[in-house]
Amino acid sequence: MSTIKQFQVTFDCAEPERVGRFWCEVLGYVPPAPPVGFATWDDFNRSLPPEERGSRFACSDPTGVGPRLYFQRVPEGKVVKNRVHLDVRVGTGLVGEERVAALEAECARLVPLGAVRVQLLVADEKNESCLLMQDVEGNEFCLD
Repeated sequence: MSTIKQFQVTFDCAEPERVGRFWCEVLGYVPPAPPVGFATWDDFNRSLPPEERGSRFACSDPTGVGPRLYFQRVPEGKVVKNRVHLDVRVGTGLVGEERVAALEAECARLVPLGAVRVQLLVADEKNESCLLMQDVEGNEFCLD
């Protein structure tokens, strides 16, 4: 029998803290405490060489259930659609208009945080409705 492995989801981005704090708000995640010897993450960042300041950010599920999210600065910008994306499960167990209302309510909460509403994909014979969104750097995710 195989063992369950822990994993983290890594985001390549231009502004790790900005993207990470967005996902903290979306998911209710929290950043870890600053390293020992530093009162704040800002203090820690100031201790790094200039080229490394703000180059990474992480956050995790405070309950310990969900995966850790890690954000790393990369020089290139996003060019095409993500090959992997997150589905934020806000409509689980809901169908029809009730599901769409839950998706739209979550969309309304996320847009002021910097998310972009892209398209409502309406239910068909195989799938329930979901709402395609983009985060603060244009990475696709779904409200599902």
